[in-house]
Amino acid sequence: MERAGRRIYSNMESDLKVLMISSDRNVATPGSPVSLRMEEYGKLVEELHIVLLSDKSHGIKEVKLGENVYIYPTNSALNLLRPIDAVRIGKKLVFEKKFVRGKSLITAQDMECAWAGLKVKRKWRIPLEVQMHTDISSPYFSGFQNKVRKFFAKNILKNADSVRDVRTLPIYVEKEKIENAPVKFDLHTKYGWKFIMLTVSRLSPEKNLGLALEVLSEVRKKYPETGLVIVGSGPDENRLKILIKKLNLQGFVEFAGWQEELGSFYKTSNAFIQTSAFEGYGLSLVEAGLSLLPVLTTAVGIAKELQNGKDIYICNTKEEFAQRITELIEDNSKRENLKINLKNYLESKLLSKADYMAQIKANWEKTANLLTSNS
Repeated sequence: MERAGRRIYSNMESDLKVLMISSDRNVATPGSPVSLRMEEYGKLVEELHIVLLSDKSHGIKEVKLGENVYIYPTNSALNLLRPIDAVRIGKKLVFEKKFVRGKSLITAQDMECAWAGLKVKRKWRIPLEVQMHTDISSPYFSGFQNKVRKFFAKNILKNADSVRDVRTLPIYVEKEKIENAPVKFDLHTKYGWKFIMLTVSRLSPEKNLGLALEVLSEVRKKYPETGLVIVGSGPDENRLKILIKKLNLQGFVEFAGWQEELGSFYKTSNAFIQTSAFEGYGLSLVEAGLSLLPVLTTAVGIAKELQNGKDIYICNTKEEFAQRITELIEDNSKRENLKINLKNYLESKLLSKADYMAQIKANWEKTANLLTSNS
């Protein structure tokens, strides 16, 4: 009965064993959204073993989530050794946990993890699913690390048994939770600005947040009581703070850090701005839309599915962004139309939790029965 009770997404029990290789350290944070999602994935299978790319300095320990989800950090001496350590741990787990062909698979997120997954696959001939969270074909997918990823990607994707693109089947979005999130504070009261732009993003080069600062500078030439709240953390924070001083934006940009509860941010801002050079899907854009916040974005991720001028504003330059934001400041009806159209579109397209989990399970079961001729 206990085993059957876990299988809430299908009438048929699954005896799959899944080895997941991940680089998202929030997996090991109890109660975090990604940690809770892993527990939900555990309900789809017999066992879920997660090898987590991490360094010793992160201080992550082996942990058990729920009743059948296990996390094994690599605790590597150097970040370059993480994938190699993931291979070692993965090979050991497949052997010790008695993974059986036809009832097991490896699933890995992006290139470093997928490289490790391919090594484990070749050792034990267990099928490999690769999850693509970003567009490696984008001309903006640049820099030394990304060039290395592109170099390995061709071979990895060729030898993967299945590829899951999150733009086709994104992570589950808890629509009701987002829509019903309480408002605990008002950003206008907190900062005193009349019009507030919001971005929720990792502070890293591909997010191109310098463009958001330049847009703010342009908008403030006509509407000086406009401010920008940045929710997120990452390596670009110091560079962005230098740019703020250069653009004389002190007092009009707030770094809020990473936040678990975003309801107050989404629901008390005036516009959401996404300036990414590339995105896999764009979860924060969806969250903003479900929170009835008008969205301006570059043509990345889910934005490509939306209608420019009706659902969202798609912009390419700081001048375009500034012009569109000015329109939203001056015309309340445009704000209302934009946010209602976007919310209606999202509600019509998003899968229910049960449907999403059923698709994940079906993909895993199908992959578990596949082996490429190169295996």
